[in-house]
Formats: sequence, structure tokens, C-alpha cells
Amino acid sequence: MTTRGEQGTGREGITIRIDGRHFAVQLNDTRTARELANRLPVSGDGSRWGDEIYFGIGLILPPGPPQEQVEIGDVAYWEPGKAICIFYGPTPASVTTKPQAASAVTVIGRIRAEPADLRRLGSLRGIEIRREEVPR
Repeated sequence: MTTRGEQGTGREGITIRIDGRHFAVQLNDTRTARELANRLPVSGDGSRWGDEIYFGIGLILPPGPPQEQVEIGDVAYWEPGKAICIFYGPTPASVTTKPQAASAVTVIGRIRAEPADLRRLGSLRGIEIRREEVPR
């Protein structure tokens, strides 16, 4: 079962810059997502684990409802690694075509990107997260 917390009801968003490309993320209305947004900008070098990109941000955030199976497009906070995870397909832990986290994560939002766009990314060095400018 997937627990997403409260879905985004506002217009709060962030942008993740990877390999010179910018990807918008709609945040859920959760304590974890709000805390991340309030502490931006952050950056870190990324790694791949199957169809997941993850990168340490060095922040301790309050965890939300834990889950291991997530949806394609979910962005999550992984507490043990103080990392952000972007899921865009199966991972080595997956038993179906859905992404499976290595251990429990807190889903904080959804990335506005096609899985193929994330698969084609080159360098994962210097990934950066900033608040998204939202028009009023």
C-alpha cells in the first residue's frame, strides 16, 4: 500500500537541477516537505540505484509515514542517508515494475519529468534543489 501523506494542496514547489536541466517538483503538504522547502537551497552529488537517483543533502528532516514501495515519479526523503530520492522505474529491490526503496522513505512530492528524461541524464555531480518561483 502506498501512503502519500496529504497531497499538495498549495502551489509550493521546488526545482531540482541535474546535469544542466531543471525539473519541477510539486511538494505534498506534509511537515517533511515544508521543512525541506524552508531550508533550501541544498546540493549534493548523486548516484543511481536502478531507476532511482539519490543524493545526500546533509539535512535531518522530520520523517513522515514510512513506505518502501513507491510510485514512478515520487520524490522522497531517505532519513538514514539524509538524502533525496527520485524514483522513475524499478530498483534492484523491486519485485514488480514499481519502484521499491532500499528501506523506508517519506514521499514528499512528485517530479514533473518523463522517466526517459531521467534515464538520459549524464553527470549526477552537483545536483541542486531550490524553491520554485510560483506566479501569484
